[in-house]
Amino acid sequence: MTLAEFNSLQKEKAEALLTTCCGSSNWVKQMFELMPFKNEQHLVKSSEEIWYNKCNENDWKEAFLHHPKIGDVKSLTEKFATTSHMAGKEQSGVSVASEGVILQLAKGNTEYENKHGFIFIISATGKSADEMLQLLQARLSNTTHDEYRIAMGEQRKITLLRLQNNITGDWSALTPGPITTHVLDTAIGKPGKGIVISLHAANETNSCIASGITNNDGRISDLLPPARALSPGYYKMVFQCGNYFKAQQLKAFYPVVEIVFEVFDNTHYHIPLLISPFGYSTYRGS
Repeated sequence: MTLAEFNSLQKEKAEALLTTCCGSSNWVKQMFELMPFKNEQHLVKSSEEIWYNKCNENDWKEAFLHHPKIGDVKSLTEKFATTSHMAGKEQSGVSVASEGVILQLAKGNTEYENKHGFIFIISATGKSADEMLQLLQARLSNTTHDEYRIAMGEQRKITLLRLQNNITGDWSALTPGPITTHVLDTAIGKPGKGIVISLHAANETNSCIASGITNNDGRISDLLPPARALSPGYYKMVFQCGNYFKAQQLKAFYPVVEIVFEVFDNTHYHIPLLISPFGYSTYRGS
């Protein structure tokens, strides 16, 4: 439907559609109160303002409860019937996974939920089961404080994707996230794929705010949600290169690479990494 058609929906139908995008009843209520939206940009900005500044921990956890556990097929088909048509596509990478990976995902989800009190949330679109497993295992060691921030960002990505899938229109307001990266293995002249990367606020102790994994081209374009700006300050990207080289049966002198950089404004920051088993370099890309 178009945005105009969405704006004209009766309350029950509008709230039902919004709930398929984000399961927080508070978020849905406040979004409905702002209808009609002037344009897609107004909708995007409003949804972000509500999610980050007018929702609390209980609202975020409520939204997380509307997602099936990654790899939990029974939960996907039974408990989450209202969003299964979307969640099934989002988790399509799991459907072709081996039984061993599925079992590890299930086990990791249980450990994660026991530790943090909510299920592992990830924007699964375009990710394989192996990639999701690597991210889950990497995030298991985070503090609950950090995981709230990461999971909030992942939920934000999911919400925006579902809004786009439900409402046709001009979504140019959804500019890519402000931080992107590209890893190139200079020893073999190929992209560094499957490397887990985390983004941190460099001046905080509990600092992890985003996590991702490089795709087959060695890139991450959605480390942060679309149109999500970073405040000026120092940040750090942490590249977990050890497993990448281990998979090639290579010993690496730098198993972890940390790059500290400064954000000055709301422009785009591209931070490439050139790696080999015994060295690395970086620069500000475009």
